[in-house]
Amino acid sequence: MPTKVVRKIIKIDEQKCNGCGDCALACAEGAIQIMDGKAKLVSERYCDGLGACIGECPQGALTIEERECVEFDEAAVEQTHKEPLPCGCPSTTVMHFAVKQEPTPKAKAAPPHSRLTQWPVQLSLVPSYAPFLQGAELLLVADCVPFAYAGFHQDLLEGHAIAVACPKLDNIQAHQQKLTNILRHADIKSLTVVHMEVPCCFGLVHMAQEALKASGKTIPFKEVTVGIKGDLQ
Repeated sequence: MPTKVVRKIIKIDEQKCNGCGDCALACAEGAIQIMDGKAKLVSERYCDGLGACIGECPQGALTIEERECVEFDEAAVEQTHKEPLPCGCPSTTVMHFAVKQEPTPKAKAAPPHSRLTQWPVQLSLVPSYAPFLQGAELLLVADCVPFAYAGFHQDLLEGHAIAVACPKLDNIQAHQQKLTNILRHADIKSLTVVHMEVPCCFGLVHMAQEALKASGKTIPFKEVTVGIKGDLQ
């Protein structure tokens, strides 16, 4: 049974949290993750209580409280994060995994054709009044998804307009405003957000939900998560 002591630990106000993921990036111990669009303390023993994440929260959702909880376990943190990186974010953890080798066919098959029907694809470059958006089923896709999921064109892109964005590297507030404008003006029939499983990528879901709310539209919304090894979750 883990020892409990009275000590300082992070407290998260979920009412204020907008799921941006900045705190998860700032937590080198990996104590915070974005789940269901909100920051969560995944384990008390991973939080050292120093509050490095607090200054990164734009919503003021993080504070330090003193209460009874499990002791900080530095050894457990080191075991969980074999090679911690400066930002502590799983999206930047270096990994290498084997790829299943397919048998070499006797006759080389024709490559699958692209399902892309528009240009540009980057959300920041897509005009709100682009003809290909009118009446479209819109796919909002994290940058890494098409690289990770081999069946992206056939299983997800076909029949959709697409907007590509990165919640970690891009200006997420500008993206939210652009998506809001698209939803207001383009008669979008449905919105599907496809993102990677890493914590910071869930910020794309929250951004899309906020844009949909701000647009005043009521349309079907769907979320698809892709694992870093290319599996749909």
